[in-house]
Amino acid sequence: MDPAADDLSAKALAIHRRLCALYGCPIPYFHSLDPLSELVSSLLSHRTRNAESGRAFKALRARYPDWAALIDAPTPEVEATIAGVTWPELKAPRLQAILRAVRERHGALSLDFLGGLDVPAARAWLEAIPGIGPKTSAAVLSFSTLRMPALPVDSHHHRVAQRTGLIGPRVEVGPSHAILRAQLPPGWSAQALYDNHEVLMLHGQRCCFHRAPACGRCPLLDLCPTGLARRGRDAAAAARPAALTAS
Repeated sequence: MDPAADDLSAKALAIHRRLCALYGCPIPYFHSLDPLSELVSSLLSHRTRNAESGRAFKALRARYPDWAALIDAPTPEVEATIAGVTWPELKAPRLQAILRAVRERHGALSLDFLGGLDVPAARAWLEAIPGIGPKTSAAVLSFSTLRMPALPVDSHHHRVAQRTGLIGPRVEVGPSHAILRAQLPPGWSAQALYDNHEVLMLHGQRCCFHRAPACGRCPLLDLCPTGLARRGRDAAAAARPAALTAS
């Protein structure tokens, strides 16, 4: 047994329970795409606001009758169709290359077969394709109609985990997937893992902001070394003028 790992698991569960009470678990899935379509959606969403990536996804759906047609389309046309996302000039050829790789490796343009694999094997299959990393593979398995127990970690989720000390300050988003998943019970359902991702993401969006986090109203403050340190600095700063006046 590793006492430090046990302490982090206990903290992860305490954070999960408090945020679920705040944001209301179970959280409904935000859409129900087949896994190949979820792959396209996830690739579009990288470093892009949900509204913009959603519009780009709908534009692709409207322009092409199926994903095979997207593969065969002129790349500049695809780029123009997804112009609202970040780096469309990179995402257009990458989308085509990844979809082409799926078809070549599987023999069909479908990812439904991943439902017959366990999560590690399904993630390994996806991540063997250049351009698919841990976040995308977990999103495909968790968010799509496969509803598999995989834990995605986005930038908001990662920020909350880092500030609360669940992961170290130098752990990047990619490696954080395995660390954060290992802190949660191995038998957790797909819904429970989805809830965990969603509540940490929501907390990052609504309270634990990138700049000027709202530590004063955070229900995790007593579990958060970053927030406690910030509160201590604020208290010290507030006390200094009074001390100067008294002297």
